[in-house]
Amino acid sequence: MTAPTQPEPTPAPSSSTRPPFASASPGPLAPTGTPVPVPPARWDAIVADLSSRGVTGTPELVSSEAVTWNNGALGCPSPGVSYTQAIVEGMRVVVSVGGTTYDYRFGTTDSPRLCTR
Repeated sequence: MTAPTQPEPTPAPSSSTRPPFASASPGPLAPTGTPVPVPPARWDAIVADLSSRGVTGTPELVSSEAVTWNNGALGCPSPGVSYTQAIVEGMRVVVSVGGTTYDYRFGTTDSPRLCTR
C-alpha cells in the first residue's frame, strides 16, 4: 500500500516577481490657472539658493502659479526618495538668469526646491 501523495506547496511570491513601487510623481493635480504674486520670503529664498549655486545676475520672474501637488515630491521626485503621500498646497515659480531658466517648487514652507529634470 502506498502512502497518498501530498500536493506540492505553492511557493510564496518572491519580491523579484512583484512590480517595483512607483514613486514618480506625474506633477501637479491642478494649477489654479491664475498667476499669483511671489511672497517676499519666497523670492528671497530663491535669490539665496541661486547665489549658493554660484549663479550670478539678477533673476527675472518668468511665471508663478499656485499649484496643488499630489504628494511631497512637489511634482519633481528624486529617484529612491520617499515622499509624504498627501495633497500639498504650494506654488511653482520659474525664473530666468542670464538666459538659463530655473524651476522652483514650494510646498507649505518658504523653502524652495529646484526642479532639475
